[in-house]
Amino acid sequence: MAGTVRLHIDWTRCDGRGLCTELLGAVIERDEWGYPIARPGVLQDGDSPSDVPIPPRLSDAARDAEALCPLLALRLRG
Repeated sequence: MAGTVRLHIDWTRCDGRGLCTELLGAVIERDEWGYPIARPGVLQDGDSPSDVPIPPRLSDAARDAEALCPLLALRLRG
């Protein structure tokens, strides 16, 4: 979807603290190792698993998650 804001997750920086999943639980969850992943049904065919689409209603929470990530593993794009 053109114009959609996406949350890029840099798994090489992430250490699985989970703050982002607390703030954005509607679109991301933790995998078995604690790392953030898109919830089932959030990604469309062809979407990168590291770029999670953020609905407009969660834009403030996404900005908070990006700002509060202690390892700078999150970046909003779009």
